[in-house]
Amino acid sequence: MAVARECSFTRAAAKLGVSQSALSHTIRSLEERLGLRLLTRTTRRVAPTEAGERLLRTVGPRFDEIDAELAALSALREKPAGTVRITAGEHAAYAILWPALPKLLPHYPDIKVEIIIDYGLTDIVAEHYDAGVRLGEQVAKDMIAVRIGPDMRMAVVGAPSYFTRRPQPKRPQDLTAHDCINLRLPTYGGLYVWEFEKRGRELKVRVEGQLVFNNLAMRLNAALAGLGLAYLPEDQVKTHLADGALIRVLADWCPPFSGYHLYYPSRRQPKPAFAVLVDALRYRG
Repeated sequence: MAVARECSFTRAAAKLGVSQSALSHTIRSLEERLGLRLLTRTTRRVAPTEAGERLLRTVGPRFDEIDAELAALSALREKPAGTVRITAGEHAAYAILWPALPKLLPHYPDIKVEIIIDYGLTDIVAEHYDAGVRLGEQVAKDMIAVRIGPDMRMAVVGAPSYFTRRPQPKRPQDLTAHDCINLRLPTYGGLYVWEFEKRGRELKVRVEGQLVFNNLAMRLNAALAGLGLAYLPEDQVKTHLADGALIRVLADWCPPFSGYHLYYPSRRQPKPAFAVLVDALRYRG
């Protein structure tokens, strides 16, 4: 399982705390006993064969259950321990997860938190995350969802210098005549479509511009530099709006929507360390 998931004998051996040669010998012995090749080895990559994929799919979850039950025993200790792995988008990681960690971790020195920033809709079960963070409307129905943030709003913003060259858009359709700063999504490699709503009418606009980024900070910096209009979370631009560095447009087309939720499989037994983190993140506004 470790070799198949890491796609590398070297990384799997390091993760398991054994030598690479000992791990190779173990895999060869297993393959000989089963009479099947479980892994395909090349100079660059190790990948499971069809038999290996089947074994990983059927036996893997049972080992995960054993690991979860063993981890649950740490509840008998005075303080929870272990690693909690979470996948989240960049904004959620900075705005929601990060503020909670300095308050939590000093009280639980045996808890480790790993946060992987990813805009894609990651399969947290397949990728072995304890939880993911997504907007409420994106959480699958078979997941347990815990609200960890307030309602959100998006904001279309531009610098005063930009609006000396271009008139302010009065409706979302006007954006097609503007330089807009795009976000590249990893899931299908496409550009994010800007979403608007007013009095129950939903509208999506595919915008164009000279700049495309895959993170929040560079889109904000480009807007501040007057290089185009940006579509950003309201909380990330509030200070710039207050000091006049940015001007907001189309505010009446950007209503509040359900904020961030932490989600995890309903069938998985939460580890004590995970339970502590969930309680610290829970939104109580």
